[in-house]
Amino acid sequence: MVFSSITFLLYFLPITFLVYYLFAFSRPLQNIWLVIVSLLFYAWGEPIYVFLMLASISFNWLFGLMLMLIRKDNVKVRRLVLTAACVLNLGMLGVFKYAGFVVETVNGIMERPFLPYPNIVLPIGISFFTFQALSYVIDVYMGSAEPQKNLLDIALYVAFFPQLIAGPIVKYSAIAEQIKNRRTDFTMLTEGICRFSEGFCKKILIANNLAVIADTVFNLTKGGDTSIPVPMLLAWLGAVSYMFQLYYDFSAYSDMAIGLGLMFGFRFSENFRYPFVSRSIREFMTRWHISLASWFSQYVYKPLGGANTKKKDVMIRNLFIVWLLTGLWHGANWTYIWWGLYFFILIIFEIAFRLDEREGHEVLRHVYVVVATVFAMVIFRCETGEQMSLFFADLFGLGGNGFYSPAVVMFLKEYGISLIAAVLCALPLRNYILEKTEDSEGHEIFYRSCGAIYVIGLGACMVFSIAILAKGGYNPFIYFNF
Repeated sequence: MVFSSITFLLYFLPITFLVYYLFAFSRPLQNIWLVIVSLLFYAWGEPIYVFLMLASISFNWLFGLMLMLIRKDNVKVRRLVLTAACVLNLGMLGVFKYAGFVVETVNGIMERPFLPYPNIVLPIGISFFTFQALSYVIDVYMGSAEPQKNLLDIALYVAFFPQLIAGPIVKYSAIAEQIKNRRTDFTMLTEGICRFSEGFCKKILIANNLAVIADTVFNLTKGGDTSIPVPMLLAWLGAVSYMFQLYYDFSAYSDMAIGLGLMFGFRFSENFRYPFVSRSIREFMTRWHISLASWFSQYVYKPLGGANTKKKDVMIRNLFIVWLLTGLWHGANWTYIWWGLYFFILIIFEIAFRLDEREGHEVLRHVYVVVATVFAMVIFRCETGEQMSLFFADLFGLGGNGFYSPAVVMFLKEYGISLIAAVLCALPLRNYILEKTEDSEGHEIFYRSCGAIYVIGLGACMVFSIAILAKGGYNPFIYFNF
């Protein structure tokens, strides 16, 4: 089940919300209810693999209890428990997500079916709930989180439906107190409803429309040698559309997750913070999928030594490992690995030339980030190296593909409003306007007027979005299986 579905919006969410607040007299009953509906939410798409998630919850809870019972000065045994937790969690992730990739790679090298291909279906959201569960054990080991005796609380932390399928990846220490002692007032509730609505509209009105352009263009190069050459303008339109589709598909889901969390009394950290205003790729990656970047920074980069080393080769090695793992985390495909290593090369380039320390050339730096991101998303979107080479050839007119295509005009007429909205909503215009008018006369009236326009406009967009969804519009979700 996904948030952008009629089933979730008109049935699951209202029933969950109503019963939750009927149990307002008892926090334990509310938590039990949230665990039950979260398991039902997951079982809707994965009726079998819900038991895999329950197993993950159980054995990570047991690892936490073991660390609680073992004396802190018994370093060897504690380290052994942590190692077992890492092996079990990452082993489970490896089997379900990467076994087929390993077999394909080995068979490709051997040029024959040397290993049988495993018939394993990837569980929905396994990368997200595995990283959350593992972070709990690591935090307990490091002493930054208290071990939880109540299995129900760990189950709620791992399985809570707003962030279960596609994050944000929430650290246990960030919400441990909220699980037992959260408060929800009218302001928090309305804030959550508005935040969810923003994400829902971004998903339906921007991401889904741009997906039509991106899928059409990229599918032209999907067939290898039989592919149709894509004219340059059409290739660039497809690449830019996919970049924005990916951003709005994922950031909208994060908005909806954060909004739902607020509606039930939880405050999750931001997962996107206007990445396209960045002046370097290093800054971009601190604004894009923040929870994943934070996870790798805390649990991989810093333990390896991070940048706090006098040896440049060690720092480069640490960055290489992080970006290799980041690429692999996104999927079992060589193009994801190349995507991660592409960002690694850009970041090394920026470190070598101290780009973050340089002043001026603001426009050029923004253009560099956007163009570099377009190329990154082309790598991310292509399914094979062959498709990637064909698409880049089309971008630069190297495939005898020509420059102009009437399809560009057709797409712009049909989805031009969505493209304009994608550009405008990627900029912090709301914050800029409020900041510039903060000290002006009549600010309060202006603020209230903008608030009224916002509520009316958001309500109208929600009605329109629901109508499109009910009509059966195109509704893909990129991060569904990550």
